[in-house]
Amino acid sequence: MSATTVPLPPAVLPGPPGEPTLPLPLPERSPRSRRAEVPRAPSAPAPILPTEGALFPWLAGRFAPGEATLWMGPSSAMDRVLDLLYAGSAAVGGRILLLEGANRFDPYRIAEGGRPLGVDPGEVLERIRLARAFTAYQLVALVDGWAREARRYRPTLLIGHELPALFESDEVPREEYAPLLSHVAEELRGIVAATRAPLLLTVPGGPARFPGLTELGPRLNDVVSFRPRGDRLRMVAYRESAECLLLPRPRGQHGLEEFAPITDAEVMAWDAPPRRTVRRSRSG
Repeated sequence: MSATTVPLPPAVLPGPPGEPTLPLPLPERSPRSRRAEVPRAPSAPAPILPTEGALFPWLAGRFAPGEATLWMGPSSAMDRVLDLLYAGSAAVGGRILLLEGANRFDPYRIAEGGRPLGVDPGEVLERIRLARAFTAYQLVALVDGWAREARRYRPTLLIGHELPALFESDEVPREEYAPLLSHVAEELRGIVAATRAPLLLTVPGGPARFPGLTELGPRLNDVVSFRPRGDRLRMVAYRESAECLLLPRPRGQHGLEEFAPITDAEVMAWDAPPRRTVRRSRSG
């Protein structure tokens, strides 16, 4: 990781080693040059996802600064939507800090996901800071250092992708499973509190698969359940009982959503199994 130099505030001067910092004397202004100090309006938070369509605003509404959002359901369904989230974040200039626990990060697939949104594939990857572990103990070490990385990178979104997966290996004794994951949950709470960035956790088995998450982890802003059925994917958010439906669409095909707003469904290519038609076409 490259070191980042943080400039000191202009009114602080570092003293000799062992002594506290000293304030710099600020030059006084003449009476004529004095102006009324106008308080600056707080800057608006950076957007997490685009505001167009139905999917991205729905997903963005599940996040809150300094809190966590839990996705649970089949990994295949969550990973497809996660690819869309990477592309959407890059489209608005977001920065993602990703902690990978399942070793399923596919840079080629994720990079290509930006093309439908007009984002260069290389830019999608440039806006994702990846920390990947191959053992449970490596993951614990990465989590312990994740806070420092988050302060340097200043992400708009933190993502922990299937962190419990590595702890289910035979290399981790059963008596260490719950204590290690509880330690991870507690560290995540401190990271979220320090950065005030929203955190997304994808856990196929839900809280039961992540011991200590609900007791020691960050506050959960929302829980989203992924429910694929055939060629459709329904996502249900528990906090507001809100739903979002993804319908498949072949590439290049245009739908009615281009002519009328959609409130609870998004028609897009999300790589669901193709739907078979009943009738066969006949020539003539």
